[in-house]
Amino acid sequence: MDAIEMLHNRVSVPVLVEPAPTKVQLDMMFKAALRSPDHAGLKPWRFLLIEGEARQQLGDLFVKAIRIKGDDLADDKAAKLQKKPLRAPLIIVAVATTQSHIKVPEVEQIITAGCAAHSLLLAAYAQGLGAMWRTGEMAYDPVVKAGLGLQAHEQVIGFLYVGTAKRMRQVSSTDIEDVVSVWKGKS
Repeated sequence: MDAIEMLHNRVSVPVLVEPAPTKVQLDMMFKAALRSPDHAGLKPWRFLLIEGEARQQLGDLFVKAIRIKGDDLADDKAAKLQKKPLRAPLIIVAVATTQSHIKVPEVEQIITAGCAAHSLLLAAYAQGLGAMWRTGEMAYDPVVKAGLGLQAHEQVIGFLYVGTAKRMRQVSSTDIEDVVSVWKGKS
């Protein structure tokens, strides 16, 4: 697939089925992530792979997090929350691992981690896979972060759901003029 064609046509795919990416496909995706812009070469990211039975355990962790907050979930809402990780055969948790650096502020490191996650999505699409980046309240929940083994300097920047696309969405069109303007300097 041509790189420009890929960039113009990648879409999020919410309905994903087996098979999950192969080891070779995953390696290609992670190689793409390693090429993300990275001031000072800090590599402020890491990725957790969640597949198989571990997806069910992630659902359990989601329900536990809500219940610890005191939210009294109805059984149907708890079941729905617990099934969220089952929406794809593989979940890649993208984690920003920031560190103190004299020239690279934390926000830049988080953006870099986001670029790495985006590169994963692009590489998945380039290989014919479907993927969807999701966040939501579970990405920011301290119980979920602890359950995933994150340290104090780390944060979830996204749950990347990856698998085989059951169906691809059409690319939505946005006019370039809606998002691009020319700054003409001071008046």
